Amino acid sequence: MTMIMVNIHEAKAKLSEFIDAVERGERVVICKRNHPVAELRRVEQKRTEPRPLGGAKGIVIPPSFFDPMPDDFLDAFESGPVYPPVKASASRVAETSSEVRAAPRRRRPR
Repeated sequence: MTMIMVNIHEAKAKLSEFIDAVERGERVVICKRNHPVAELRRVEQKRTEPRPLGGAKGIVIPPSFFDPMPDDFLDAFESGPVYPPVKASASRVAETSSEVRAAPRRRRPR
């Protein structure tokens, strides 16, 4: 991939030529007083066909993957708690109780 550097005046005069170059895969950098200010580059084309599932070599998605899940599994999944209850440990209870006091502040030396 090559890069073409042009000034603004030349870019305006030959825009269609530079767009053709961009379609071929080249980059066009537009300069103002020899300092790059803009770049023409190719726009990525949208996918025309769906992306295949898996993507990695050796991964095969069986047709049963698309079968509906059993009702008993869905019922258990949807009716369970969002966050299961957590048992509080003894050390965690001590940290949250009022018995824990903040350390006294130290004074900075002058």
